[in-house]
Amino acid sequence: MQRWFARLVGYAGVTMIVAAALAGTLAMTAPFPTRGDSAGSPPDLTALLGRSGGLRVIPFNQDSTGSPLATLVPDLAARGPGLHPTGLLAPDGESLHALSLTPLNAKRGARWHTYRVGFWPGEQPARRAPRYPLPEGFLEVTPANQDLPLSASFRVRDFLTKDQPLVWPKLLVIELPLLDKLELIAGELRSMGKPASLRVLSGFRTPQYNALGVGALGGRARDSQHMYGGAADIYVDADGDGRMDDLDGDGRVTVRDARWLAAVAERVEAAYPEAVGGIGVYRATAMHGPFVHVDVRGTRARW
Repeated sequence: MQRWFARLVGYAGVTMIVAAALAGTLAMTAPFPTRGDSAGSPPDLTALLGRSGGLRVIPFNQDSTGSPLATLVPDLAARGPGLHPTGLLAPDGESLHALSLTPLNAKRGARWHTYRVGFWPGEQPARRAPRYPLPEGFLEVTPANQDLPLSASFRVRDFLTKDQPLVWPKLLVIELPLLDKLELIAGELRSMGKPASLRVLSGFRTPQYNALGVGALGGRARDSQHMYGGAADIYVDADGDGRMDDLDGDGRVTVRDARWLAAVAERVEAAYPEAVGGIGVYRATAMHGPFVHVDVRGTRARW
């Protein structure tokens, strides 16, 4: 997306030529590298994988036939929207996929097929002006693609709205800058000698699902970043019990562990100011352990 592209210009000094080639696609963090294009040598794709090096999807617009990815994988334009194998590999040997979005205007009404979605602010005439631009597109998720990697640590299914478990296909809006920020947090944890087992408690929320929790009792914002694919509620779970680990070493799991993880996210933002966004700390409830909200709204917010 063009607004994502602008947000990530600082990630690796993107050139105007590449910006023109990728206009209308999801944001990319750097121009396609020219190293490694001698005869028989595979292309160096590291600059396309975010500042973290952890992205495993490369955005592709069906109209961007002149983009570098279209040159490498000529039949991509004919495949239509979706998450498509490219035959290219990340440095860790994991497959890279091309992410081509279904335009938001392909959704007619409040559903995508039989999957309840609702309406984003501004999608319908309303008195109140929307706070954020509409998503420009989404990924249709099926049982066949839900386990494909979006990044080194996360799969498509990790960010799905937690309702309608038996209804397919589903719809996912996801921002690649969020994935990159989460991978940077995981990298910071590793550098500190801590487990980098980040888990997503809540990722993308459809507007209809988000609306169920709006208000004092639900605690969700009406214009939540979760609806735009730019937010995730996360925790560290190396022992696999589904709850936050004891990160501060005091022998207990409390909100102090969430504050400890939030401080790691703070360090990432300090090192990568272009990843600025919201960081919020939440206490445990009967339903879940403590967690940290992280987003890439583009302005600093704390709670």
